[in-house]
Amino acid sequence: EARVNTEAQAGPLYRVVGSSLSIFCNVSGFASTSTRKEFEFRIKKSANLAFEINIISTKDQNFGFAMYSSRVRSGEITLKHVSPNSVIFEIQSLEKRDEGEYDCSVINPEQLYDGVYNAKTTVKVIDNSLSVSSPASASLSYNEGDALALTCQASSNTVQHTHLSLAWYLRKDDEHNAQPIISLDRDFTLMPGQGFEGRYQAGLIRLDKIGEATYRLKIAQLELSDQGRIYCQAQEWSQDPDRSWYAIAQKKTEEITLNVKAREVVPDTSSLVVRISAQPTTLQEGQKLSISCDINTENLEERFFSVAWLRGSVEMARIGPTGILSAGPKYSVRAEEGELRAARIGNRDYSLILQPVRTEDQGEYICRAWPQDRGQDGGFTQGAAQDSSPQLVSISATESGLSVEMQNTLSVNEGDKLKLTCKVLGVQGQLSVTWQHRSASTSMAIFTNVISLSQEGVMEKLGEFVSRKVKATRPATDTFTLELDEVTPSDSGVYQCTVSEWKINSKTNSQSQTTTVTVALIDSFVNLKLISRNNIVTVGENVELMCRVRGPHVPITLIWSLQRYSSTLDNILTLYSDGAISWSGDQHRYQLKVENRQNEVVHYLLINGASHSEAGSYQCSVSVFLENVHKKLPPSNQLAVNVQNPVSKLVLSSTTALTSKINTDIEIKCSVISEPSASSRYAVTWLLQQQAENKTIVSSDQDALVIFGLQLELSHRQRISMKRTKGPSFELSIRQARISDNGSYVCEVVEWLQDPHGDWYHLPPVSKTTMLTVIEPASDLHLDKKEQPLFAREGDEVELKCNMISGAPSPFFYKVAWLYTGHNSSVSNALVELDHTGLLSYPENQRLRRLQGRLHLSRPTQSSFYLSIQKAHEEDSGTYQCQVEQYQLDHEGHWQQKTSDSAGPITLTVNVAEKNLSIVKKEVELNVSRSQDFTIPCHITKQSSNESEFQVMWFWQKETETKQSPIFAAYRNSTLQDRFGKGDRLRFGHPLPNQFSLTVLKPGPENSGVYFCEVEEWIPSVSHGWRKVAVEKSGYLTVNVYAEG
Repeated sequence: EARVNTEAQAGPLYRVVGSSLSIFCNVSGFASTSTRKEFEFRIKKSANLAFEINIISTKDQNFGFAMYSSRVRSGEITLKHVSPNSVIFEIQSLEKRDEGEYDCSVINPEQLYDGVYNAKTTVKVIDNSLSVSSPASASLSYNEGDALALTCQASSNTVQHTHLSLAWYLRKDDEHNAQPIISLDRDFTLMPGQGFEGRYQAGLIRLDKIGEATYRLKIAQLELSDQGRIYCQAQEWSQDPDRSWYAIAQKKTEEITLNVKAREVVPDTSSLVVRISAQPTTLQEGQKLSISCDINTENLEERFFSVAWLRGSVEMARIGPTGILSAGPKYSVRAEEGELRAARIGNRDYSLILQPVRTEDQGEYICRAWPQDRGQDGGFTQGAAQDSSPQLVSISATESGLSVEMQNTLSVNEGDKLKLTCKVLGVQGQLSVTWQHRSASTSMAIFTNVISLSQEGVMEKLGEFVSRKVKATRPATDTFTLELDEVTPSDSGVYQCTVSEWKINSKTNSQSQTTTVTVALIDSFVNLKLISRNNIVTVGENVELMCRVRGPHVPITLIWSLQRYSSTLDNILTLYSDGAISWSGDQHRYQLKVENRQNEVVHYLLINGASHSEAGSYQCSVSVFLENVHKKLPPSNQLAVNVQNPVSKLVLSSTTALTSKINTDIEIKCSVISEPSASSRYAVTWLLQQQAENKTIVSSDQDALVIFGLQLELSHRQRISMKRTKGPSFELSIRQARISDNGSYVCEVVEWLQDPHGDWYHLPPVSKTTMLTVIEPASDLHLDKKEQPLFAREGDEVELKCNMISGAPSPFFYKVAWLYTGHNSSVSNALVELDHTGLLSYPENQRLRRLQGRLHLSRPTQSSFYLSIQKAHEEDSGTYQCQVEQYQLDHEGHWQQKTSDSAGPITLTVNVAEKNLSIVKKEVELNVSRSQDFTIPCHITKQSSNESEFQVMWFWQKETETKQSPIFAAYRNSTLQDRFGKGDRLRFGHPLPNQFSLTVLKPGPENSGVYFCEVEEWIPSVSHGWRKVAVEKSGYLTVNVYAEG
């Protein structure tokens, strides 16, 4: 017996789109029960049960595939421990694509396997068809003590067996949570909400189910505490295989605002007396009936009253406190047609006239009066009602020769139309008809109304038949017919036709006749048969299945199902009677066609380009949808569809023998030379045969996912890779080949083809073998010894080259070291090293750290080693030299140095930018008058660098002196300085980057003399900051300022 056992909820679990899903998974039998176990969840979709999709793991947060990883990261999909040995998997909002078979597996922490380590649960995601609505207004206002009646419609179109529960809720104005008023649970048990128990037990609160989908709430006497927002909420329940019930859907109506006004208590200052009288009390159909009401109380003239007439408990009419007449619902039509009239004829007298009377108008009549007190706002508050004593009125019918005839018995097939005819004799006046039905299921059944047709030709559906497809017609003067579509077995029984005669809008006589109707069950005349002309096909060929439904044409729902391999029967699609199609999961491979024949309907299921996913046993089944009920008929026979692969045409080509040197890189190519299919993909496996032993080296599936063989050591995996090239060709690369790599390399290729629907399937493998021989070569290494002088400007990038003249790049590996000797030093220091394993290092040297941080080592070709200096500094000048050591791996994988060599020295000189400053040196003499401005120009014609900045100083030498005195300076940082002491008479100009000027305003004879400018050029240095590189003077400007006149 197995020691470890993994369990999950049994399926299938039916859940609706948008609802949540929870699957509990537990494992037992491990040696340690306190150690936390790690779990994983996967899914198989119905369209491809051979492919598992990772969803979530408690161990690896990157476990899920891309289609689920975002939902896992957002927390929509979770997997949480509830104990060390159990987890709960949850999806917050289900999507259609979540349908499939879920697999819960536990990761085995032990070395041995003994038991079951996974469990599966099938989940079906169905549409949410729950509908909940209420026709009530958004806001209602009542007085305290009034009666409230609200209706709510709740129904579901779910094919699976489900139950509905329904509850009315009240959300009070001062409370956040709603509280149930009364509920009807899924087991049809009524339960009052907390706080409403007493009123429920007193019969003041009721919840009635009317018909199939209507639920009516009645509150006989509203209380002030009932004020708030009322709504109706329904839940749909599905029973899981473990017999537990699960709420798969929940919806509610819009909230209705209910206002309850407090009733003002008016003291009863006097008693109210109400009297009734009728004239006449005995009469015949068609005559006039007058009923008078008389009220009496104190201060009658100063008060307001409402008065109503009632026959039995039905209110006929009411006159309000302001004299407005309103007719009761059952008498509104007669009031509109003038048959019912009422008026106030005095302070205490009220009169109602009914003409012509009908036989149904006979019975007891009462008058009811209410005192009405008007408030300051003009509104009325109704007091306690006072009734009169009852008044009996008798009405007799006139004689008639009316008679009715019907066929005694009739048989009809389930789902067909029932048509009954009622023949009338002795017609004298207008006629109306009422059709009634008494069920055959019990002898105690009574007649219930079906439909009526009035003498004016108005048709009205009645009772349980309001939602049925039923109509009553009068095709001839003496003929009435009843037509009932889509009959069911419950429609069997006795039907009664009652014809009434009318004179002057009054019923004078009625006659009835019955007939017995038998409904034949649909099972007895509808049968199914499934056939096909081609149920054994090759991938890509078409399949046509025919489901023949024989029997009369009735509205049916047809389901196509498929059983793949040993799985359960899965629905493909459902075709409803109205033509709507509901697909189960991903079933895009199928097409439908329907052909109507005389005695049968043929439903075709077309598979255009079959694949292995369509292989299995097919079956069609039918249910009849009559009056919102599905009736299932026996299914058809099962028919197997076998889908076979085409014959493989794959041909490979490869080199039969290959010889290479040790430590070289080897490529073994295997090419497809046959004509590939447009959709061909290839899975490739490379195997190595040595001493009659086969081991897998590496494989690549049809999606190019590369996996190393389990027998391949880690050191070998680092040297082996594979790639695909055009052709297609498959190349196995072995880096740094060793003697131990000798052997026969087998290229095994499996061709994958895509069927017409995009699914992949594979053909048998084809292989080719290459014999590899690895030999050990001789070594040789010589570097270029030529000395190289190299000049560079500061800030440039410098590239130092070290080239091999001879020496095979492969199968050898090289260690490269660059040495540096400063201009004023005889000591060489190691700058950087790249060893034969690819390890880069910088020897510790404080003086060279800044230089080392700007180095870049590269190997653009197999025989060259380059060293680049980024942003060269002046102090980088010196002698550079590279040293190379040659290494090789022996057959045991150990490094062996073969030889070494040094290249010629490279002498690098890094210069700051050369002096190239030039300014205009033109000598000029200028005579100006007093107060005539003159300008001393300073124009730069050349500069040493584009980054140059300038400092300009103007000088003045008087005619009688030899001293040159500075008068104005413009510094590099844009600071200006007046050395003249008369700043208001100097104006500085800088119109262009290389042009400066100084203007002397309103000069006098004392300003005569020689003027010139001196320019200092500053350039930024990488290593020393800003440096002054040049100083130049302009030509002399001799100015003579003469006095005017």
